Amino acid sequence: MSKIAPCLWFADDAEEAVKTYVSLLPDSRIDRIQRNAVDGPAGKAGSVLVVEFTLAGVRFLALNGGKRVDYGHAVSFQIDCEDQAEVDRLWDALLADGGAPHQCGWLNDRWGVPWQVTPRALPRLLADPDRERAGRVMQAMMGMVKLDVAALERAAAGA
Repeated sequence: MSKIAPCLWFADDAEEAVKTYVSLLPDSRIDRIQRNAVDGPAGKAGSVLVVEFTLAGVRFLALNGGKRVDYGHAVSFQIDCEDQAEVDRLWDALLADGGAPHQCGWLNDRWGVPWQVTPRALPRLLADPDRERAGRVMQAMMGMVKLDVAALERAAAGA
């Protein structure tokens, strides 16, 4: 088990968020739920305080802090997607119920958590030793919101 784990802050719906996240990716589960022992800023006695969970094999914590705190884009969670079908599935699921899409495959889910939904083809295309091909891919990506593997491949080919 890793000595370090990201901790995500939620107002009072950490368990709901975690249930959503673990439903999306293999090797994901809720490991433990810690409840408030007494009434406090994070909620009433017996309500959820911390959810320990594993997301795609990585340990996380989710904390109900009692008030919403906005996330920035300085830290985000990048999901390595096998193909366009996985990009589409995760993109739609993370945007459901109030998420916000952003440029270049970034989005904030309905809790404000920033994600990068990235097809595995993108880093390969950007690392092409032909810098003109890689440049065309970069330009195409910069014009996208949700990333489109076929369009990235066409850009690489110069089509």
